[in-house]
Amino acid sequence: MAKETLKHGKERTADIIARLAALYPDARCALEYRNPLQLLVATILSAQCTDVRVNMVTPLLFARFTDAAALAAAATGDIEKIIRSTGFFRVKAQAIQQAARQLVQKHGGKVPDTMEELTSLRGVGRKTANVVLGNAFGKNVGIVVDTHVGRLSGRLGLIPTAGGTQPEKIEQRLLGLVPQPQWTFFSHLLILHGRQVCRARQPDCHHCVLAELCPSAFQGSGSRAKK
Repeated sequence: MAKETLKHGKERTADIIARLAALYPDARCALEYRNPLQLLVATILSAQCTDVRVNMVTPLLFARFTDAAALAAAATGDIEKIIRSTGFFRVKAQAIQQAARQLVQKHGGKVPDTMEELTSLRGVGRKTANVVLGNAFGKNVGIVVDTHVGRLSGRLGLIPTAGGTQPEKIEQRLLGLVPQPQWTFFSHLLILHGRQVCRARQPDCHHCVLAELCPSAFQGSGSRAKK
């Protein structure tokens, strides 16, 4: 695909969003939570782990430790036992407990609702903060860039080939293409489509509603899109 203008890129992105929204009208965060703290903890646990696995673990964790103070005061080993199956459980347990202690000490046990305050917590980067802000607080501060969003953004030509694969660079490019009110919803749409159709190894271009908008569609053998 020839280099497109920013105006055309915005128009094509709007078309992409419209088609995916029609396909996934109820797209939302796959992590199960009841409050900002639960979503924060679940997002920390989701690193290098499936949302399905996280959702299997968190009910017991949240039943045992009901608030930040309980997590802060818990024996680290007790947290580790519950979250062991999510992988890297020792690192995650430390991150969760230290973040909880910071919440108790600096925020009265409540999860803050600003990017600066969230990213000051242990184990919380911009991606995690975007998840919490967009879903728990309804604030479109940024776009979550996970492996699905990064992969689809590249295949769809939304990011330049030479732009690199760093999530921060991808996010900055997408912020200029996607209307701010749709930033959170956009990531949910790409994540769902990445899981169900535009998979990493076998993208199903023949059944993709974005095929005619995608410069990678049908490249390679069969229905496999170029990575």
